[in-house]
Amino acid sequence: MPASRDVSTPPPPKGGPLPKLSWESDGRDWPNRGTSRFVTAAGIRWHVQEAGRGPVLLLVHGTGSATHSWRDMLPLLARNFTVVAPDLPGHGFTETPAAERLSLDGMAEDLAALLQALGRAPAIVAGHSAGAAVLARLCLDRRIAPLALVGLNAAMLPIGGLAGRLLTPFARLLAASDRVPRLFARFAASDRFVEKMISDTGSAPDPDGVRYYGRLTRNPGHVAAAVRMMANWRLPPLARDLPDLKTRLVLVSGGNDKTIAPKDAARVRAMVPGTSLLTLPGLGHLAHEEDPGEACAILVRVGREAGVLPRIHAADDVIPIAAE
Repeated sequence: MPASRDVSTPPPPKGGPLPKLSWESDGRDWPNRGTSRFVTAAGIRWHVQEAGRGPVLLLVHGTGSATHSWRDMLPLLARNFTVVAPDLPGHGFTETPAAERLSLDGMAEDLAALLQALGRAPAIVAGHSAGAAVLARLCLDRRIAPLALVGLNAAMLPIGGLAGRLLTPFARLLAASDRVPRLFARFAASDRFVEKMISDTGSAPDPDGVRYYGRLTRNPGHVAAAVRMMANWRLPPLARDLPDLKTRLVLVSGGNDKTIAPKDAARVRAMVPGTSLLTLPGLGHLAHEEDPGEACAILVRVGREAGVLPRIHAADDVIPIAAE
């Protein structure tokens, strides 16, 4: 396996491994549990959900999330696609790899290994936030060849200004200690804390979201993996390579996203020829969880336009997504 291009990763936290989520207890009522399976690839045990028949649609969640993010979308999408949705390394119920693998390049390489182990070649891919960056890296490196990549509030560009210069060193500092995830897990014991965490993204908290995000953020192992992922993240190389992306790119932006500025989607559209951009007014960073029906409708339209799903005759059922 090629070495990751990311360098200067922080040392592993001291104090031994942090507790991870248990499938038997924490996963007892996990959304779409009946579609779950565990697969070993790239040296780690992955939690993957698969459902449906038809062309393969790969869904990749963002930093700090898990397959629960697709809880309402997966059953709807399974009517048209074979849906494959893994927990990223260190997240949810997937094992945590070596520290240096929790990077953009490392996750892309390991996800490619998972797809090979599953025998899945996705026709359409969709990623939320950092998940879209992982998919773009896979496409640019020709590890997958989907006909379209849908970025849901995609995080593909480096954070600019002072915040960008400070964020990575700060995340590296936090990732070097196991006290931070333990402390964060204590704060997350309050539903009010989790509700505020969600509302700060511009999305409206709902009981299911609060319950599952709370379960994740109260687990020190999951939190530690998310922090280390942020500490290892390097987006400048991806931004440099984006103009070479040949896969059709469709960006979906929540108009009220307070995590990834909607203007970033416009910047990416200007960088990648033929990119389409859709804005969902009033929705935040978790737009696909707030309105899963609309997110599914967009993916089905993309599938029809790409030719992997049959076109239908009613004009109002096929809405071309034209580049603006």
